[in-house]
Amino acid sequence: MVRQSRSAFTLIELLVVIAIIAVLVGLLVPAVQKVREAANRMSCSNNLKQIALGMHNHQDSQGALPGGVGKFGCCWGTWVIPTLPFIEQDNLFKIYTNWGGNDATGIRYNGAGNLPVARTRIKTYTCPSDSSNSPWNGVQNMNYVVNYGNTTFFQANVVVGGATIRFGGAPFNAYNGSTSDDGPVNAAQASTWTRFYGMPVKITDVTDGTSNTLMLSEVNQGQGRDARGFASWGGGSGFVTLFGPNASDPDVMTGAWCNNNDPRNAPCTTTGTAPPSPNNRRQGARSRHSGGVNGAFCDGSVKFIANGVNVNTWRALGTAMGGEVNGEY
Repeated sequence: MVRQSRSAFTLIELLVVIAIIAVLVGLLVPAVQKVREAANRMSCSNNLKQIALGMHNHQDSQGALPGGVGKFGCCWGTWVIPTLPFIEQDNLFKIYTNWGGNDATGIRYNGAGNLPVARTRIKTYTCPSDSSNSPWNGVQNMNYVVNYGNTTFFQANVVVGGATIRFGGAPFNAYNGSTSDDGPVNAAQASTWTRFYGMPVKITDVTDGTSNTLMLSEVNQGQGRDARGFASWGGGSGFVTLFGPNASDPDVMTGAWCNNNDPRNAPCTTTGTAPPSPNNRRQGARSRHSGGVNGAFCDGSVKFIANGVNVNTWRALGTAMGGEVNGEY
């Protein structure tokens, strides 16, 4: 009997098989990435929905939306804190002390007793499409911030290219009336403080209509030593619609940090100028999603808004009492 030898694969056949597998993997990976990003974008949208519903529950419970910052400004908590009980984080809320206070009444957001809250990575405040970052002392950046209107955090008219952009009100107040300061820097200044930053707004004061006014939007977490999304601090707690979603206009993070060396970060500066210049404290809406950003409206709905939205329409979506007629978006 003659034993027949079993033929093996030739080198060429192996190379052909490997090439086919490589092509299939090349086709599969982008599809998997698209599915993953679609899931991340949906998760991001759900987070915004949950926060918006929490804001409405705060309105029902307290008679108004939370202030964007406390009465004294930057450093004793922002809207993030009073919203916690309404997004199932009541235990963290109970830890936090001196919300809306000043240096004479207690510790800041970065005081030892408040750090367990500021250092906690809260899933509802984090978009899975982004990279989580803590720029300083373990305090976390976040991906969602409130709407401070169509100009800057000083919430005053600005002049852009010779044209005046009138501040049209916002569902959250920040440093309204300021031209440069962050609030009292010590207990002595707090004792003579006369301004009231972060005055709470009632949802009924949104006269442009709750379905026409943004409540929240995404921002990218600044990577490295960067304060974008540093929402425990007043200067990182909001966004404005002065320029469009994911625009190349720089954010102005006066009093904190910018990192222009990391390619994941949008342009920014820490140098600001007073109104009517538009180049004072501001943070634009940004996301890691392709083509636009998710935004939650004051009626609780969440929509994806394209980068190419008309800037006048975008600004109108940022006003609460501007009286504009919104275009398509």
